[in-house]
Amino acid sequence: MNLLLSNDDSVHADGVHALANGLSKIGSTTIVAPERERSTTGHSLTLHKPLRLYKYEKNVYSVSGSPADCIYLGIQEVLKKKPDVIVSGINHGANLGQDVFYSGTVSAAREGANLGIPAVAVSLCLDFHNPKKAMHFETAARAAREVLVDALLYWGEGNIKKGLKKWPKHLVLNVNVPNLPYEKLKGFRLGIQGMRYYGGKVVKRTDARGGKYFWIGGKYQGHEKSIVNSDCSLVDKGFVAITPLEMDTTMLNVYRELGPTFEKKMKKR
Repeated sequence: MNLLLSNDDSVHADGVHALANGLSKIGSTTIVAPERERSTTGHSLTLHKPLRLYKYEKNVYSVSGSPADCIYLGIQEVLKKKPDVIVSGINHGANLGQDVFYSGTVSAAREGANLGIPAVAVSLCLDFHNPKKAMHFETAARAAREVLVDALLYWGEGNIKKGLKKWPKHLVLNVNVPNLPYEKLKGFRLGIQGMRYYGGKVVKRTDARGGKYFWIGGKYQGHEKSIVNSDCSLVDKGFVAITPLEMDTTMLNVYRELGPTFEKKMKKR
């Protein structure tokens, strides 16, 4: 099994190398990741300037663009074919709730899913208020491997190769792992995308030449408790949260409710 790995924390990040080490037990891994940190870049492709592709060592490459650029070039220029699976991570921090729309890590996996390739995004839910706490990337790598293998065995009815072909089209499994030793995890649970809340404060400062500049991105203020079985609540309880994400973001109930209204409007003309 050939696996293409990427992230948004850069080719130098500990997480992606821990992921490669953990997944090497089930297949051949190739890393194609941004040359520098590209967190919260979302699903962007670089169309307005050239991209640079560098080889660091065997099966490790960097790209001077976004995480989605890495998947694009990884397939077209490095592997020169579609991999069996794309795994993005291990992100240095959670990608829960609506953060999946900002996340470069999730966007790399989504770019693979957009191309019809089985895709997984993996994040380690770190506590940034306690920077001295150990980061258990090996836990996240092991969890990612187990989620991937179990999903492939399920869809392949016990056969991984068959599972690769039957993986639902355009599906991303978004995996968030508590920052704990593996034996302290409560287990694995399928979750619903939750909702996180952040402060909206903007910090305004003045540079050495008198110009104004701003810092945005408020502090995390908790998640919506009314969403039953959300990815946010599962991680808080010590579970590995697995959220199945799809490309289609249509709000179907509104589509069904408003459809007749606009059909009537057109008939009156």
